[in-house]
Amino acid sequence: MSSTTTFARPSPKISIAKLSFPAPRVLLVKISRPTALNAIAISGSWELASLFEWFDEEPSLWVSIVTGEGRTFSAGADLKAWNDEIGSGSFGEMPSSGFAGLSRRTGKKPVIAAVNGIAYGGGFEAVVNCDLVIASATAKFCFPEVKRGVAPFAGAMPRLIRTIGKQRAMELMLTGRVLPAQEAKEWALVNVVCPEGRDVVEEALKWAKMIAENSPDSVIVTKQGINWGWEGVGADEGTRISNSLWHHKLLAGDNIKEGLQAFVEKRNPKWTDSKL
Repeated sequence: MSSTTTFARPSPKISIAKLSFPAPRVLLVKISRPTALNAIAISGSWELASLFEWFDEEPSLWVSIVTGEGRTFSAGADLKAWNDEIGSGSFGEMPSSGFAGLSRRTGKKPVIAAVNGIAYGGGFEAVVNCDLVIASATAKFCFPEVKRGVAPFAGAMPRLIRTIGKQRAMELMLTGRVLPAQEAKEWALVNVVCPEGRDVVEEALKWAKMIAENSPDSVIVTKQGINWGWEGVGADEGTRISNSLWHHKLLAGDNIKEGLQAFVEKRNPKWTDSKL
């Protein structure tokens, strides 16, 4: 898949990132401001928000990977632009999906973070809310906001505690210390740390392909069910909501029929693009 002509509608125009399609059903988003350590201004977050909204609605794309160009995933907010905006009184609002369109995103389809270098501030906030995190051995994570007189307002403050607990979240956010990739894995913030010499995007692509081998309907419904717990809904209430919203839609779709028939016939299923 190499041309937007295969899409239901063209992707939005993006200046902040490079787009590619390294495997069927997979979108790769490479944040591309390497000379600025992939720092993102508010306008860039709006661009990426529109991109991930398009991804959710594009039937032929089932999984996305986000990474950074060069040696950095993202150093966070573009503080030079932020300083100019604060000084001029023209500070803009972040999109509802947060920093990079990811830190508060509740979209339908999974996004994998391929953290190729430092993920600081908003970059780290985006990673916290991604669905899988694959990190290079040299990746580093940090919330330096307390050292700049600001705070991580893009969604990570209430979310981080759900992954690593109160004391560890306090440790990271109140001290601004740097967290190495291996320690982040031990804290359950990272799924896989790539060994030295292995490309982190290639590793993320391996996981994206595994997800894309499954029913896209099931992936969407399962991600939504997990998200209810992530957003703080109790287990019984989350189950009730998931069942009421998705159960009948899943049963009415073509992919559940194909999956069950393939099991009976002892063959691999042939999934179709989700209509959910």
